Amino acid sequence: MKHTDHRLEWVAMSLPDLEIDALRAFVTVAEAGGFTAAADRLGRTQSAVSVKIKKLEEVLGRRVFERTSRSLALTHDGELLLGYARRLLDLNDETVRRFAEPAAEGELRLGVAEYFLSDHLPHVLGRFAKLHPRLHIDVRVGMCSDLVTALDTGDLDLVISRRDVGDSRGRGIWTEPMRWVAAPGLEIPQDGPLPFCALPAPCVFRNRGLAALGAAGRAWRVVYTSGSVMGVQAAVRAGLGVAVLSESSIPDGVRRLGPEDGLPELGEVEMAIFGETPRNRRLAEPLVGFILDSLAALRPARPQLALASRDAA
Repeated sequence: MKHTDHRLEWVAMSLPDLEIDALRAFVTVAEAGGFTAAADRLGRTQSAVSVKIKKLEEVLGRRVFERTSRSLALTHDGELLLGYARRLLDLNDETVRRFAEPAAEGELRLGVAEYFLSDHLPHVLGRFAKLHPRLHIDVRVGMCSDLVTALDTGDLDLVISRRDVGDSRGRGIWTEPMRWVAAPGLEIPQDGPLPFCALPAPCVFRNRGLAALGAAGRAWRVVYTSGSVMGVQAAVRAGLGVAVLSESSIPDGVRRLGPEDGLPELGEVEMAIFGETPRNRRLAEPLVGFILDSLAALRPARPQLALASRDAA
């Protein structure tokens, strides 16, 4: 038995350690689609990122990217590594944040606009709860107008919601594009009215979409109205029509549309946090920071992209 224990100890000692910096460089290259874009995000030179990737490949004894003069793609081993790397980075960041940040303690009644992080919010809040077990968050998800009213009447402490252009109230925390979305098999009519799925008025996504269609002289008809973003997402997946959603609320299994499909640009929507006071800011700051970090991590990976030759370093 002791012989077996010594053998296992020797095997464990012989395994190399993966560097967190190298894994972060690898994930960033995969998500950004190239070395140049990854270097910009990491604040490093392209050559430094390339060196990190090469060292990672040497440690693993496997190639993680296929490089040519014109393209870059994850190898099969690279695709396998991507999942492990993300989990390791999440654990690393969670550990560092847990010890670096002061412990937040108290209760916070938080309202969140339904279309903001709609598919990911429960997971994000679950991870946050593990980091801050003494901060109890009572979350209410709803429409912007209802949440702001609840904030004004004292039923909520903080609200993360849309901020209109020119509105000085609140603190802007996130800006993201609005997108036209549709089911993969839906044919976009070129002559007839565009079938439109939307939230009920007043809604910034409904208003922005219909205003853009009107300005472009494009005919439309509302075919489905739902009081929830999940209902609109379901209608889009079912192929009933197109919809306007924020980038963070686009579900899997749908396609993004744009000018190439004959649809006008929609611009961006700004999310802001409302209700901050000196008293609750110490509770709000770690939560908002965690949400923003999680949003940045949700950028989709692009394992098969054709890149400029300078990115295939």
